[in-house]
Amino acid sequence: MRAFREAVEALDLDAAEALLAPDVVFTSPVVFKPYTGKPITAAILRAVSGVFEDFRYVREINDVNGRDHALVFTARVGDREISGCDFIHVDEDGLIDELTVMVRPLSGAQALAAAMGAQFERIAEEARTRSV
Repeated sequence: MRAFREAVEALDLDAAEALLAPDVVFTSPVVFKPYTGKPITAAILRAVSGVFEDFRYVREINDVNGRDHALVFTARVGDREISGCDFIHVDEDGLIDELTVMVRPLSGAQALAAAMGAQFERIAEEARTRSV
């Protein structure tokens, strides 16, 4: 999805958040249970933007119907190189209702899990204050 890609690349996280459906489901590459809702998903996006270094999308794949998208990226977490993909599904209104992120290799996923885990209290608090 071009608009999401451009917002993330510009670090315009308000614009990225505006593209999320209220009931968006975010599936993390390092947590078993998905997160549901715009406030928690936006808070996670904000946190990961501070964790990833040298983030860039390298490829965009779209289905012919325009509802499913894959954005392939590279980044670094500390000294770990990561390759990953954002899988995006949009609803009838063009809002993101599913966002699934996958990363590799395992050492990169572990570094990401540790970095994000260290911020989880702040992420949860931001989501609570945004949902009020």
